[in-house]
Amino acid sequence: MTVDIFIPCFIDQLYPNTAFNMIKVLEKVGCKVNYNDKQTCCGQPAFNSGFWDEARSVGAKFIRDFSGARTVVTPSASCCGFVKNYYGKLFENSAMHNESRSVGKNIIEFSDFLVNTLKVTDLGAELNGTATYHDSCAGLRECHIKREPRALLQQVKGLTLTEMVDTETCCGFGGTFAVKFSEISNGMATQKLENALATGADYIISTDVSCLMHLEGKINKEQLPIKTMHLVDVLASGW
Repeated sequence: MTVDIFIPCFIDQLYPNTAFNMIKVLEKVGCKVNYNDKQTCCGQPAFNSGFWDEARSVGAKFIRDFSGARTVVTPSASCCGFVKNYYGKLFENSAMHNESRSVGKNIIEFSDFLVNTLKVTDLGAELNGTATYHDSCAGLRECHIKREPRALLQQVKGLTLTEMVDTETCCGFGGTFAVKFSEISNGMATQKLENALATGADYIISTDVSCLMHLEGKINKEQLPIKTMHLVDVLASGW
């Protein structure tokens, strides 16, 4: 099948290899990938900060950029959850109401697409070590994914998956929350990493690069013996 891909701001600017790896994986499972190079942001940062008019303007462009009937795959549960769950309210009683609902139905998070749409769990990936998985707030609560990333990780050759305590607890990022409430955010990151380190894992993996960026900053600052990896990058390893 032919799919569109949406590459979020964080990945586009800071982790572009994750975007290329997603294309690599999608092509391996037989998808033809279409990338609209005019795409920008989904509007979530403005929406979460209370700037709904600005979010609506950015969101309208997003809807125009992905106005077709194709499935839109994204490696961000956060962006996917926003479009799927909040565009209807953002564009309620507007000229773009129906279009917003349509794009909300078409967009799907990467692991959800592989496991539930394509029925694929084994990508032939290989990564030696032990990993623990962090359930991002958006992945768990907005996209309702929990089984899917684990099903994919369990098929990675050489990788042992171990669960940490309170895996469903927030890492403390939360977009502008990390800026407005930095001490609380830092404390939440500390707790998350302590739980991850207690498993003896070499890697902490998630579907949201924003969570991983937040944790990576603390890991690097304190020189902690663990690495972050996006699920996409794990599945593109070893082949």
